[in-house]
Amino acid sequence: MNKIADIYQQKPYSDTAQRMLLRKPQIFINNEWADSTGDDTLAVIDPSSGREITRIVEANSEDVNRAVAAARTAFDDGRWTGLPAIAREQMIHKLADLIEAHTDELAELEAIDNGKPIGMARAVDIPAAVNMFRYTAGWATKISGETIEPMSTPGGAFHSYVRREPAGVAGLIVPWNFPLIMVANKVAPALAAGCTLVLKPAEQTSLTALRFADLVAEAGFPPGVVNVITGNGHLAGDLLVKHPDVDKIGFTGSTEIGKLINRNATDTLKYVTLELGGKSPVIILPDVDVSEVSPGAAQAVFFNSGQICVAGSRLYAHRSIFDRVLEGIAETADFWAPRPSLDPEGHAGALVSKEQYERVRGYIEAGKKAGAAIAMGGDAPSADGYFVNPTVLVDVKPEMSVVREEIFGPVVVAQRFDDLDEVAKQANNSVYGLGASVWTKDLTAMHKLAAKIKAGTVWGNSHSLIDPALPFGGYKESGIGREQGRYGVESFTQLKSVIIKL
Repeated sequence: MNKIADIYQQKPYSDTAQRMLLRKPQIFINNEWADSTGDDTLAVIDPSSGREITRIVEANSEDVNRAVAAARTAFDDGRWTGLPAIAREQMIHKLADLIEAHTDELAELEAIDNGKPIGMARAVDIPAAVNMFRYTAGWATKISGETIEPMSTPGGAFHSYVRREPAGVAGLIVPWNFPLIMVANKVAPALAAGCTLVLKPAEQTSLTALRFADLVAEAGFPPGVVNVITGNGHLAGDLLVKHPDVDKIGFTGSTEIGKLINRNATDTLKYVTLELGGKSPVIILPDVDVSEVSPGAAQAVFFNSGQICVAGSRLYAHRSIFDRVLEGIAETADFWAPRPSLDPEGHAGALVSKEQYERVRGYIEAGKKAGAAIAMGGDAPSADGYFVNPTVLVDVKPEMSVVREEIFGPVVVAQRFDDLDEVAKQANNSVYGLGASVWTKDLTAMHKLAAKIKAGTVWGNSHSLIDPALPFGGYKESGIGREQGRYGVESFTQLKSVIIKL
């Protein structure tokens, strides 16, 4: 075997992972594994090898109906909402403990399924999911309403108050880039708010969601509170969005699909939260230490192989330091070079699928044809997996697709700027508004830009720090509503005014 082929050869799976892959394709309803009413299945591909490793159920309409019916019954009979809030909190904490106890297993499954490095999954993905459940569990006992005196009635004649109640049955549709984290981001607040739910993981990355279902049952959740179905978004996901017994939809994914979900949910006027795409600017001012900032700018876009909604895919460096910043980013090329997901030394992995691989390569070629130059990368290793080397494009123009559209890969477009007003205008010249970062020692400039940039999150001298306590979401076409913190839990509730004549 030649050296290149050896580098990109996937490592053997553990016995634990093999047992998971040998399981019969099933869906999780009422705390039990159930056969689909149909025979259709989907292939699960290891992105590091391009090979099929197992199959999952392609849920049909009857499967979706069964899962929704289970969640509806569990909500309406009060087996979850009727529990003392402290009991719900304790159960969510127990689920977090079980996830943590299975960190190694879940990290390996995440790496195999998604293509990300196992080290990253172990250090970032699984702990982040645990933290989300632990933080959000506490909100189960802190949801409250308020007493409001009517303004149009005599004092003391009426008693009025506002209740905050669970929205009902939640349909949760999560993406493939951080599968278990996204499960936690949706499931944890839904449970804390008192909702029951049907979870549909991305068809490309369903393994950790299925293993998660085992842990739900082990934690002692009542049957029907959490149900998991698998299948394509345009089939199972669409059925969930349109189902009349689903009250709330939580979706993370592309803006294109988010718009479709929003339209389809309108027929039944569901509550909808959408966390969608981004084209986040990274703005580097001239006063920085370039040797410290360049690795941060590289991480902003190459972390998770660029498959992150807040990836810093538009780099704006002041003209006086532009060349030095690019040199610093180029020095990180070996660190961010992709490797098979089970390579313990890897920092970046394969793209999630052949479709995504071809999409990213297509954008790079489109950029070159439009006149962009390759300052770094631009190619792909000769390997069976879906690997793309970290890429920097320069000499770009605002109208180019690589500047306007979300690539969702390890590709950054680098541009120069001269002053704050100019770069703020450039940063806002996008249909997206999810994240942005500003790198400077000048706190005045930092705050001025933070106020001017139209984005749901602005980081200073860092990028992509997402914390369970802070709201997360986007401006413009990057989404509707906010997740995380109190806001995320409240998005799974609705308000009721009670007015009583005394």
